[in-house]
Amino acid sequence: MSTQNKVIVITGASSGIGEASAKLLAKNGAKVVLGARRESRLQTIVNDIKQAGGQADYRVTDVTKPDDLKALVAQAKATFGGIDVIFNNAGIMPSSPISALHIDEWNAMIDINLKGVLNGVAAVMPDFTTQKHGQIITTSSVAGIKSFPGAGVYGATKFAVRNLMEVIRMESAQEGTNIRTATLYPAAINTELLHTISDQATRSGMDQLYDSVGITPDAVARVVNFAVDQPEEVNVNEFTIYPTKQA
Repeated sequence: MSTQNKVIVITGASSGIGEASAKLLAKNGAKVVLGARRESRLQTIVNDIKQAGGQADYRVTDVTKPDDLKALVAQAKATFGGIDVIFNNAGIMPSSPISALHIDEWNAMIDINLKGVLNGVAAVMPDFTTQKHGQIITTSSVAGIKSFPGAGVYGATKFAVRNLMEVIRMESAQEGTNIRTATLYPAAINTELLHTISDQATRSGMDQLYDSVGITPDAVARVVNFAVDQPEEVNVNEFTIYPTKQA
């Protein structure tokens, strides 16, 4: 199966990587179902896709709520007749030194970046297991493959996602369910992610980095499209996406 006619659910779809991926995938013939918390943004993006000749739908979704993910997948099936891919893209990055003890932010990252991914996996797993095909794409981070001061808890959630996706791939191969996985490790991509950083010293340093080397979310969207477009017998499962200028 190529991108054409695949039914793809995308979380965190109201901006950034999720929005760019939705638009590119729809342009290439996919049927996309967008989930996020901001309904007005979802409506605008879906309208843009339809006006460009694509097929799209949306549902307001909070990834910390398992029932929201189940409802999003159910809507994809009801609207487009099935489910082929879920792109677990929702995430936040309120980075800070561990000593600052922003414990509420730690818990929010665990709930969204890790539990939110698990909720997405749980929502599609019954269908993917029964139909013996499907693809789970998840946004991790370069902080999921190397450690950065100031990003201890954020990185911990992203390291966990890396492990989760690889285990799903291995277990599926053992079980014969043909579920493919792809884990994305973006570096400095200019999205709204920096807006979630409340620690001013951390935010200042990140702003300087992203202002100097950051690239647009379209770079990641092209990688997502590449992963989806591979034949079913091919699982290209890890992608690190750096701006060329980033050391």
